[in-house]
Amino acid sequence: MNKFLTTSAFFLSSLFSFAAQSQTASVQDAWIRATVPQQKATGAFMKITADQPMRLIGVTSPAAAVAEIHEMRLQDNVMKMRQVTGIDLPAGQAVELKPGGYHVMLMDLPQPVKAGDSVPLQLVLETAAGQRRTLDIQVPVRSLNTPAGPSHPASGSHMGHSPSHH
Repeated sequence: MNKFLTTSAFFLSSLFSFAAQSQTASVQDAWIRATVPQQKATGAFMKITADQPMRLIGVTSPAAAVAEIHEMRLQDNVMKMRQVTGIDLPAGQAVELKPGGYHVMLMDLPQPVKAGDSVPLQLVLETAAGQRRTLDIQVPVRSLNTPAGPSHPASGSHMGHSPSHH
């Protein structure tokens, strides 16, 4: 093996072992609702489990100009959606982002997201000590009439110590 490949393989194995050691949150059952032509927004849903108290404080995606954390809430018999600054993630408890509750809104989509596609999301998490960490995941897109599948972790759900770029 040439020196470049050997160095690259060592770097990647070091990176993966570092990520595994520092993992403090995981994502399961992540999915994004497919859009129809001309639709400029959609929702992303998932279950997030942190092994220490944290907050989900931000989301970014190259698939959307704007990504925000939202909450649907019944207020005066009207369902209202509003942006929130974060969602508490208690240690060891799965927090579900789902239709009709907390969710991620992907807005100003430059093109439709189609069932079968996979969309990258970067979750920005903050520890109780105020440290920011990012979690990069690939999220499958499902059509509206696709039933929820079995529980699978989102691919790439390893947390690193990357600082947030906000």
